[in-house]
Formats: sequence, structure tokens, C-alpha cells
Amino acid sequence: MTDDLERLANGVLWPGFFGTEAPQWLRDELREGLAGVVYFGQNVGEGLPALSAAILDANPDALIGIDEEGGSVTRLESATGSTVPGAAQLGLLDDLVASEKTGAELARRVRAVGANVVLGPVADVNTDPRNPVIGVRAFGDDEALVSRHVVATIDGIQDGAVAACVKHFPGHGDTHMDSHHSLPEITLDLEEFERVHLEPFRAAIDAGVDAVMTAHIVVPAWGEQPATLNPRVLGMLRDWGYDGVIITDALDMAAIRETVGLGGGAALALAAGADLLCIGNPTNPGDAALPDQDEQDFRAARDGIIAALRDGSLSRSRVEEAAGRVAALAAKLRAAAAAADEEEPTDDFDAAEIVRRVVTISGGALETASELAVIDARRRSTLAVDSAGSYVASALAEEGLRVRLDVASAPECEQDRVLDEVTAAAGTTVLLIDRPDTDAAQRRLVERAAVRDPRAVVVNVGLPTVSPLPLPTVEVAAASRLGAQTAREALLGCFTVQQRMTSAG
Repeated sequence: MTDDLERLANGVLWPGFFGTEAPQWLRDELREGLAGVVYFGQNVGEGLPALSAAILDANPDALIGIDEEGGSVTRLESATGSTVPGAAQLGLLDDLVASEKTGAELARRVRAVGANVVLGPVADVNTDPRNPVIGVRAFGDDEALVSRHVVATIDGIQDGAVAACVKHFPGHGDTHMDSHHSLPEITLDLEEFERVHLEPFRAAIDAGVDAVMTAHIVVPAWGEQPATLNPRVLGMLRDWGYDGVIITDALDMAAIRETVGLGGGAALALAAGADLLCIGNPTNPGDAALPDQDEQDFRAARDGIIAALRDGSLSRSRVEEAAGRVAALAAKLRAAAAAADEEEPTDDFDAAEIVRRVVTISGGALETASELAVIDARRRSTLAVDSAGSYVASALAEEGLRVRLDVASAPECEQDRVLDEVTAAAGTTVLLIDRPDTDAAQRRLVERAAVRDPRAVVVNVGLPTVSPLPLPTVEVAAASRLGAQTAREALLGCFTVQQRMTSAG
């Protein structure tokens, strides 16, 4: 039987778990007040609606969250790639109706599998083009543009009886480090940081966003602790009048796990003002993951909270306050879902048409191709983004040749051999890249390809090219199945692609 402190702690914990069925320990804890779960790719299968039903049967007030951003980040379509426009695509289009409809579609898909919290939209302003973890997940590098599309997407999501959770407060856009692996420090001028990076979060709060997710980043002017554990940073949200749920980014990320640990991080995050603690994805350790890693991570976080309650470093009233906010959101979503079930669904969302309006060509005119031979030279995947997901190259090449080339490790002689092999094959050579302005190896590959095969083309699924490449470049701005399919259509001449002007900078 769960004791009083365990049940109290359960009310603020949000674990991930292994498998496509709810394990026994999880169902037991849900019956004892566990706040809910977070779905990751390994939980997604045909039986996902039944899994959600089992979770809600164990706790009808469970919050079920999922990282479903569209574009380069999807969990529902993790095996095949997203068929929803991504944030950068929507920002480039700058059509607020398209962003709101995309938010509504995300909510529809999430509700269809029984979940009720979208971990998005991304409210970061991507001012550092080297950013390894945000990039095309952001609407852009201008705070006004990001703010208006964040608000439009929130409106679409929350009108669909699903909670939106903007992330990653106070802003992860001006870093070139990944907090999954390290603890980024932002030394940007504080006035500029507050003016640029906080603005979309202020706009989201003014729009009534249900939840805000923290970032594991350090802003030295606000203290040495990462934002997730920093009462001064989280206190800003309350000072702005926000009374919704503050959710931590995953506590198993290196920025927390390798500094204060899961248990210590859980207690410190609550003390700092967080309300719901995302414990993380138990598959993240890879081969080092234990068979019961999910349960161990959950218990480590809960034990840390209970220990802090017992030694007085964390007050009971603070945890009760946090659990109360979580419960209030759950009650709101149950009422919204009941009302939404009585509404007639609409079917006026055309994701493909949105992306066709975004895709452009830079660096020269396209010659219509009949078959494509693809060299996939994108960077490796990260824990946050499946950058090298094979579905992108597969959708681009279809039945044509497809070769994976890791330009970060392959010597140039090996790269040249691959270039010659693909050039000799049937079809137009396509170089699939994602960091043309910040990855010198990708750019050198394109330059050598231009000499060997002047008829080759580039498909860029990363941030749009600033410095022109020596080959015609299809700018997609999302590593998604939909983006790749649209690029293929453009190369085959299925629709007219708009020319994009680039600078020499």
C-alpha cells in the first residue's frame, strides 16, 4: 500500500516506460495517484489507443503527454516520418491560419490515440544557426514571428481539447550545445536575452497556454543553476501572472542526471517551482539500459522527493501546490474532451499544400528528373531529433539508389568513391544535407559533387541556406516524410517551385 508521502509525490511525477503495454508497476502507481505518463517512440504501435485506455482506466485523471511537434519531431510517426508541417516551414510561410490548422491537426491526432498533452509548440527563437537541438524545430530567428506562430499553434491545439506545452523556457535558441549531453550556458547580453528569447513565452502565457516546459540551460546573470532547478527563473513565470503547470524537461538528460541526479533533480525542481516532473525516456541509455530502467528511474525520482520532504529541504505545501495545479489541468481536459466529443469534426487541413507553398529552390534552376539517386549526408540523429531517420532518404529516392554517407567520419577518398558510384547510377544525383552553413564537411561534399557531376542537385532539410551552394538546392526546412515527398515532387517537376534569393554572407 502506498504511504501518504509516496502518493503525494506520485501526483507530480510523469514517467516514461518500456513497451506497448502498461507494465504492472505503472498500473499500480496510476491507481495510487501517479499524474500520468509520457509516450516515446517505443510505446507507439497499433495498440496505442488501447494502451491509453488502460492508463485512463487505472487513473481517469492521468495526463498523457507526447512530443508531437510535426516536421522533424514526431513520436506517432516515428517509424515512417511526420506528415505534418514543421515549425520552421510554418514560420517561413508566415500564414497564421496554416499554423492554427496545424495545431488543430496535432491535437486531433493526439486525441485519436487517447493522449491529451502536446509537448509543443517550440517557443525558442533560434538565433544561433549552430544550434544542434532546436534549428528547424523553431518557427524562426525573429521573436515577433515566433510569438505570433506560437500563439496560433496554441489556439489550434487547445481548441482541440488538448493541452499545449510551450518549450523550452527561458529559451534554448541561443546555444550550440545539446542539454541531452551537457549543460549549456548562455552568455548573451541579458537585455537582449530578455527582449528576444522571453517574448514568445510571454505571448504564450497571454494566450492562455496550459503548460510551460523548462530548459536545462544556465543563464549566469540569473544564477549558476540550470533553469529547471532555478527558483529565480521559474519565478519569472509566476511574476507574469502565470498560474498554469510548469513541466520540467526530462530529468534523465545529462544536464541533470550527471550533475545532481534524478532524485536530487526532482526535489530541487519542485523546490524551484516546477509542478510536473518529466522523468524521461528509459531507452536513452541505449544498450546500457536495464530491463527495469523505467521503474528504477521513476523510483529514483520519487525517493528523492520523499527524502527532501522528510529532511525539510522541500516543503509539503510546495508539493501539494504543484499536485493541485496538475489535478486542475486534468479536470479541465476531461471537461474539454467531453464537450469536444459532441462537436462535428472538420476536414479542411491540407498538409501537403502547406509544404508545397514553403519549398523553394536556391542556387540555380532545376532540371526535371525522372529518377533520383540519393546520397544521405545528414548529421547523426540526437536524442531529441531523429536527424538521420532513414524515412527521409527513402521517401526521396523511392525505388532509386540510396546511400548513407557519414561525412563526419568518412575520409574524402571514401566520399569521392560514393560520389562516383552514385553518379554512374541511373537517375539524377541528389545530395541530402541538413547543415549547409555550419557543417564544413557537408559543404565540401557538395562542392566536390558539383565538379564531378554539374547536373547533381541538393535537398536541404535543415535551416535554409545563407551562403549559396554551387548546385541547385531544394530548401525543405524539415527532416520529415512529408518534406521529402514534396522535394521529390519538385525534382520530378510535379509543381512549380518558387526561386529563393540567397545572400553571399
